[in-house]
Amino acid sequence: MDDRRHEAGLEDGVFQGGRAMKKLLLSALVLLLPLSAVQGQTLTAEDVKARLLRSRAVEAVIWGMPAVNYDLMLQEMLSKTSGKVNQFIYWGRPLDWKNQTLTPNPDTLYFMSFFDTREAGPIVVEIPPADENGSLNANFVNVWQLPLEDAGRLGIDKGKGIKFLILPPGYAEEIPDGYTPLKPDSFGSYVLLRSNLSSHDDADVSKSAAYAKQAKVYPLSQASNPPPTVFTDVKDVTFDSTIRYDESFFEHLNRIVQSEPWLDRDRALIDQLRSIGIEKGKAFAPDDATKEALATGVREAQLLLAAKYDAGMPPFYEGTHWTYPGHPEFIKAIGEGLSDPNDYPVDQRGLTYTYAYIGIKRVGAGQFYLINIKDKNGDSYDGAKTFRLHVPPNVPVDQYWSVTAYDRETHALIKNVDRASRASNAAELRKNEDGSVDIYIGAMAPPGQQTNWIPTDPARKFELMFRVYGPKPEFFQKTWRLPDLQSVESATEGSGSGDGRK
Repeated sequence: MDDRRHEAGLEDGVFQGGRAMKKLLLSALVLLLPLSAVQGQTLTAEDVKARLLRSRAVEAVIWGMPAVNYDLMLQEMLSKTSGKVNQFIYWGRPLDWKNQTLTPNPDTLYFMSFFDTREAGPIVVEIPPADENGSLNANFVNVWQLPLEDAGRLGIDKGKGIKFLILPPGYAEEIPDGYTPLKPDSFGSYVLLRSNLSSHDDADVSKSAAYAKQAKVYPLSQASNPPPTVFTDVKDVTFDSTIRYDESFFEHLNRIVQSEPWLDRDRALIDQLRSIGIEKGKAFAPDDATKEALATGVREAQLLLAAKYDAGMPPFYEGTHWTYPGHPEFIKAIGEGLSDPNDYPVDQRGLTYTYAYIGIKRVGAGQFYLINIKDKNGDSYDGAKTFRLHVPPNVPVDQYWSVTAYDRETHALIKNVDRASRASNAAELRKNEDGSVDIYIGAMAPPGQQTNWIPTDPARKFELMFRVYGPKPEFFQKTWRLPDLQSVESATEGSGSGDGRK
């Protein structure tokens, strides 16, 4: 893991501050001002209590972010679809903007299953072998989105197929032969399957969906005669699991506290959460003062996390704004299963799950990501402008690469556009004579560049993710290098291409 991180350029680095961070620090000075420094103000015990509650609300948001992220997706499934736990929901076509999950991939088919071992006991999950009909990349995580295992060509099974057995916490019975046990420390967990596409043609999409439907989920108690696995297509559902920075955040967090066991590493939070109205075995019914503290605290947490995100992470390519979307400290810790008793990067974990979901055990094996949130001048991308990304020839990947645009504020696909990405497996993608590709991102397509264009919302900021599936060693050796985006003049006359808005 450490060698892979070194090759991937994920060595330790420091944040580079910006305007947002300066604003954050000024706000923090006011929030954290010691009592002795308050001039001309008489503080009461109630004032101190209110300040403490706000501070604890901020900490609860940061600590609870990955679990709330999980619960947002679970509740969307339960409330917006007919899907249930221990089944599959899937998107039967490449994702469009109605999928408002965090930074999803619109160039593959998504299959998700949420597991609950509380009543069903151990759950069997069968992953089909890769063959001429398809292949997939699968990642299993617990409620806290800590990686359990990866499957697929570059997972533990090397594409040969596998039977996992997901166990409840504390399960002590003998494991039957033929199963690979997964031991989450939560009753809940989930898997994300990405069924690979040869192209976006209808025939290839149908083939990819049929292949992934060979996956199975059923209780171990029914292994002798497994029931058919239920697959629910949710492609037309507006599925929104973006983070809500309001009082509802704590309702999701309370649901997790009520349903999952306390982990030893988190016991210090028991009293802190109790003080803001979240206590196992009791209803969440905060009084007015606590509600006010929660409302203020969640907004302050949003400010803090947004400023950290804006400050960025160590660059993957020196001198560019392309970074891996996870801080090195956090990637190292989750790769080791949070096993280091002297390391628990809660702040970096909280930040990561404001803009992403799932966890990957083998970072850089099956897939790898680079994110870019600022142009070469260090400014956020303006959706009213047009930018060009030059992708050099011979991208070192076995499968495909893609570029996707997201809303900068929500980290979801940009709403009301007719496509969100361009990928190397798109038949209509235009290549230059040397095999390189120019991708245009903006509200208007430059003349003649419709096929290589990703539309944006001119009223909103955007961000980009560059994905590689099946990256080769040369990618991490950085003998191939992705440059920063260049601003181009917006073509508003004579293009005849429209603005891409639905």
